[in-house]
Parts: sequence; structure tokens; C-alpha cells
Amino acid sequence: MSHFFAYLARMKFIQRWGLMRNVRQENIQEHSLQTAMIAHNLAIVKNKFYGGKVDPQRVMLLAVYHEASEVITGDLATPIKYFNPEIKKAYKDIEKVANRRLLSMLPEKLKPDYETILFPNIEDEEHWYLVKAADKICAYLKCIEELKAGNLEFSKAAKSISNDLEDMNRPEIKYFIDNFEPSFHLTLDELN
Repeated sequence: MSHFFAYLARMKFIQRWGLMRNVRQENIQEHSLQTAMIAHNLAIVKNKFYGGKVDPQRVMLLAVYHEASEVITGDLATPIKYFNPEIKKAYKDIEKVANRRLLSMLPEKLKPDYETILFPNIEDEEHWYLVKAADKICAYLKCIEELKAGNLEFSKAAKSISNDLEDMNRPEIKYFIDNFEPSFHLTLDELN
């Protein structure tokens, strides 16, 4: 018997943005889906417009599982996670231990297939960068959603994350922001 997918099903119980008041709660399961869709788009845009040679399906797969360790660790708020280099390193180590535990729940014959997802290798560096970019875009979109609902709690985060995205200085990110992000400011009636 394997508990792997029973644990992953608990992603819906792990809430994000724990230190901030939220108009609408967001869990890591729904966040992972949005991240996967945006990461997939970033990969396609990179390949079609900017000479990239990444695998959009691989990027999407890595994004689906990018928060998996949090079913064991819980979600640690970004200001804490990146408070200083020691905490950041310690948390990365904790994530690895959690992913090892998840991997240990799988039948032996399946472990090699999931190990490359839970522990991306050096060949996945560009794929993983796109996942992290998508993750940051999703955080920015969450800020927009909260600000649209009148929750000023997300004002500083929106500015900080927007600056982070600009600092990444990647054309596929700029393409997404220029072409898709403006729609997130609209109401449903305006979208129609």
C-alpha cells in the first residue's frame, strides 16, 4: 500500500499567504495548477519567440509537483523563508527531507520516475527557472486579485513581486505580463 497520493491529496488543506488577511483563501493544490499552466505558457513563449529549447510538458510537470513537500512541511511564509541565508538553506534542506519522505512512499519500481520530478537535475535548470518565474507570476496575480477586492494588505507585496519579475529580466516573463496580466484587472463583464 502506498500513501503517496493520499498525502498529495492533502495539498488542498495547505493554505498560502498565512501571515496576511485574505479576501479569498488559496491552497497549494489550486496554486500548483495555476503555476503549471503559466509555466507551460512561459516555456511555449520562450520556444516560439525567443529561441528557447525547453520542454513545455516537462516544465508543466515540475510545476505540478513544485509544492508537494508542503504536505509535510506546511507553507512557510516568504518573509520568514527568505529572512536570512541560514533560514533559507535550512528550509531548502527541510524540503529535501520532505520530498525524500514522499518518494519513500512510492512502490520501488515507480521511485525513479518520481525522483526526477521531486529532485530536478542539472539538465532541468532552465525548466526549473521557468517554474519559479511562473510561481512568482502567480503570487503577483494573487496580489492583483486581493487588491481588486479592496484588500490593501497586498499592496506592498504586489510592488515587491512586480519588481522581482522585472529584475528577472526575461523576455518570456515580460511577454506574459504584457499580454495576459492586464486581463486580471478586469471584471467578468469586462472580459466578456
